[in-house]
Amino acid sequence: MAAALLIVLGAAALVQAAGLSMAMGAFIAGVMLAESAYRHELEADIEPFRGILLGLFFMAVGLSLDLGVIMRQWLWLIAAVPTLMIAKTAIIYALSRFYGHGRSDAARIGLLLSQGGEFGFVLFSGAAAASIISAEAASLFIAIVTVSMAMTPLANLAVRLLPKEAGQDDTMEEDFAGAGADVLMIGFSRFGQIVAQTLLAGGTEVTVIDNSAERVRTVERFGFRIYFGDGARKDVLEAAGIRRARLIAICTNRKETTDRIVDLIQAEYPDVKLFVRSYDRVHALELRAKEVDYELRETLESALQFGSRTLEALGMDEERALATADDVRRRDEERLRRQALEGIAAGRETIYRKPVTPEPLIKPKREARRLDHADATSADAGT
Repeated sequence: MAAALLIVLGAAALVQAAGLSMAMGAFIAGVMLAESAYRHELEADIEPFRGILLGLFFMAVGLSLDLGVIMRQWLWLIAAVPTLMIAKTAIIYALSRFYGHGRSDAARIGLLLSQGGEFGFVLFSGAAAASIISAEAASLFIAIVTVSMAMTPLANLAVRLLPKEAGQDDTMEEDFAGAGADVLMIGFSRFGQIVAQTLLAGGTEVTVIDNSAERVRTVERFGFRIYFGDGARKDVLEAAGIRRARLIAICTNRKETTDRIVDLIQAEYPDVKLFVRSYDRVHALELRAKEVDYELRETLESALQFGSRTLEALGMDEERALATADDVRRRDEERLRRQALEGIAAGRETIYRKPVTPEPLIKPKREARRLDHADATSADAGT
């Protein structure tokens, strides 16, 4: 914590020495620390007084406003605020549509992000300090950003009035009353539901968190202890009882989400056991490199079961079919161990594959005759 504060204060002092504002330097240092491996620990450390510091920041911004300028330029203010919000909404809507969001989702994102950002306060103050813009213009721009942020409740109201797309998830309140069990499961898709059934059948209590409001509402009707929340957030994990859990089962169905949760838990809770659903073979190797306690590819066991049943349908007895599947499982595990040490190309000889007989490019006009030893000897003598 002391090192983080030293970095922030040092960056602020260096930027001020270069002729810009201390706020600019502190902002840059904060962005840098937010991308470091200690971001979750720092966030937890500053949580108790973050609200106080945010209040002081906005008080300082308010005190920097020149009310005389605002009174003289109020027509500009009235025209600029809706122009800013409409233009930003349109740009974000277009970007959201470009990246695959539906019309309703894109409109919601655009409206919720239509305000000016806090960085504008730092940017305009720094520009005025460097004489890039006048102090009067900086005050006007800061006022525009401030008023646009004050319009956030109206933007939220507009979002609520938008029609929902078919199949669109709604939001829920994060209520973790009664959470906490020996197993904390993150993600409750089809894979997680089957795992949960096995654990409950064995007499183990399970707390489940999932970030799909629609899924949470559906599953709650069947009596599961499931909570709405994002498993990639430390505060959600704390509220869900991660400190009580003896084992964390990560059953999310996206590789990027799984990796983010694994990194967070290993950094913040290194003593807890991690059982992880892997996406594919490469992901399994990556998880083993991170030294999770157990990983399993989502399709491995179902494919082995499918294969053994297929062999039975073709006439093989059940015991031999199961033994064949066990042999494939053993070879696959051996190949994974070798790949973890030698690279993805290792262990190819453990794979069953039908030998390929090479075919000549030009078919012979007559059938070939096998040479015995005597024929070969006479042929050698003739040449």
